[in-house]
Amino acid sequence: MILDKHVTDFAKVRAALSLPLAPLQFVVSWPTQFIDKVNSIVTSHDTLLQENLRLKADQLLLKAQLQRLLAVESENDHLKALFQSSKQIKSKVLIAQIVAVDTEPFANQIVLDKGSQDNLYVGQPVLDANGVMGQVTQVGPLTSHVLLINDTHSGVPVQSVRNGVRAIAAGDGYSGKLKLLYIPHTTDIKIGDVFLTSGLGQLYPEGYPVGRVVSVQKDLRQPFASVLLQASAHFDSSREVLLIWHERKS
Repeated sequence: MILDKHVTDFAKVRAALSLPLAPLQFVVSWPTQFIDKVNSIVTSHDTLLQENLRLKADQLLLKAQLQRLLAVESENDHLKALFQSSKQIKSKVLIAQIVAVDTEPFANQIVLDKGSQDNLYVGQPVLDANGVMGQVTQVGPLTSHVLLINDTHSGVPVQSVRNGVRAIAAGDGYSGKLKLLYIPHTTDIKIGDVFLTSGLGQLYPEGYPVGRVVSVQKDLRQPFASVLLQASAHFDSSREVLLIWHERKS
C-alpha cells in the first residue's frame, strides 16, 4: 500500500497482480450477485401476481358495473313502456313495485309496495306494460297482495279480437299458461288469436290484452276443447306494475 502510494511505477505491478486475482474476485462475488438476482426475480414475480390479481378484480368490478348499467337500462325501458301504457288509460293509475313473490305451492301471487295509505282496494286490476297481471286480493297499510291471472283460482272474462268469441280464461296448473274454460268443439278459435278483457262481470276494464292462443286441441272424447293461451303479461320479469282505479258500472 505504501509503495502504491509513493512509487508511481508500482501501479503497473498492481495491475499485473490483479489479473490472476480476477477469477477469485468473481467467485467471491458470485453468491451475492446470485442472491440479488433471485431476489429480483421473486420480487418481480410477486409484483406480477399482485398486478394480475388487481387487474382481475378491476375486470370483475367493470363487469358488475356493466351488468348494473344494463339492468338500469332495461328498467328504464320498462318504465317508459309503463308510462306509455298509463297514457292510454283514462282512469286514475299508480305505478307500484313488486317486492315479493308468494312461495306457497300452486299459488301465483305477488306482493306490491303500495297499500291502503295509497287508497288501494280489494278487486283492483293490476297490469304491466304488456297486459293484465291480476287483481288485488288483500290490502295492508303499506303492502298489498295480488292474485295473478295464471293462478288456478283466477278467472278473467275475455273476448277474441278476431271474431268476438267470449270465454273465461283461468290459470292452468300444469303448463303455467292460461286456459279457456268450457269451449265447445265447434267454437271458431285458431292459434294466434288474441284475447282481450271483455269487461263482463266488471272484474277488469274492457279492452286490455290477456293472451294469445298457442294450442287448440279438440278431442271428441272430451266434453270441451282444450285451448291454451300464452299470457301477454310478463309474470317472471316485470318489476313494476300499474294499478288502475276501475269504475265499475252499477
